[in-house]
Order: sequence, then structure tokens, then C-alpha cells
Amino acid sequence: MTILIDNRTEEVLSLELSNAIEKLIYESLQYEGFEKPCEVSVSIVDNEEIRQINKQFRDIDRATDVLSFPLLTFEDGERSDVNEKGEILLGDIIISLERAKEQAKEYGHSLKREIAFLTAHSMLHLLGYDHMEEEEEKEMFAKQREILIKAGIPRE
Repeated sequence: MTILIDNRTEEVLSLELSNAIEKLIYESLQYEGFEKPCEVSVSIVDNEEIRQINKQFRDIDRATDVLSFPLLTFEDGERSDVNEKGEILLGDIIISLERAKEQAKEYGHSLKREIAFLTAHSMLHLLGYDHMEEEEEKEMFAKQREILIKAGIPRE
């Protein structure tokens, strides 16, 4: 498995945070029973960069906490793109470090917990889940909670 973490901010991404991202990617895949070798790309950006990406790809001109760009739809017969190692390209996760810090403070928990939550949320998107309908949202949020508990990072 390949996890690519690209920190495009001026801040140093601590080992604790990068380890949390990797752990949540592994835990999410394990929870969903996705056992094929894969690649996940994670970009750590600031509010301005995520705002620009949000505007470009979703036509929403504001910063957000996280964006997910799945490369699979999980439809029958779908052929996945693979990297040079033959690993399935699952997709890209883009996290605003600024927004994550704001939300951690707002919710009264650690930045590690917020980054873990955003990673689990995005991984479920990469694995085919969405939350457009109320039932989908309940299912997805329950799965997030279970993945975080399994990873040892429950809500504080």
C-alpha cells in the first residue's frame, strides 16, 4: 500500500498527525474489508488553497475542511486505474490544516482527533459512501464513529 502525504502549507506536519492520517487510512480499509493493494494521496493545504479547489471542482467559493476525490465508483465491471506498482488508485484527500485547527478548537478536542475524523470521513467517500440522503448520512457517520473507536481515537 502507498500513502502519499503532501504538506503544501508553511507549517510542519508533525509525526503524530501524519501517523494519525496513515492509521485512519489503514483502519478504514480494514473496516470496509478492502484488501486489495492501493494508493491514497493526501494533501495538506491552507484555507485559501482549499477554497480555490472547492470553487474549481464544486463551484463553491469558500473554504471547507476536507475534499475527497474518489477515482472508483465501485460499479460492477469497472476497471480501476493502477500505479506503477499495480496498486489501485483509490483517490485524493485534501485537508485544510487551518480549518482543522479551527474545528478542533470549536469542538473542544485535539487537532489529532480532528485530522483523524476528516481522514476517516474522506476514506469512506473514496470507498463509495456519500451523505446526500439522510439514511446515507446516518450510515456513513456511524461507520466513521466505529472506525475512530477501532483506531483508538474516539470523541474526546
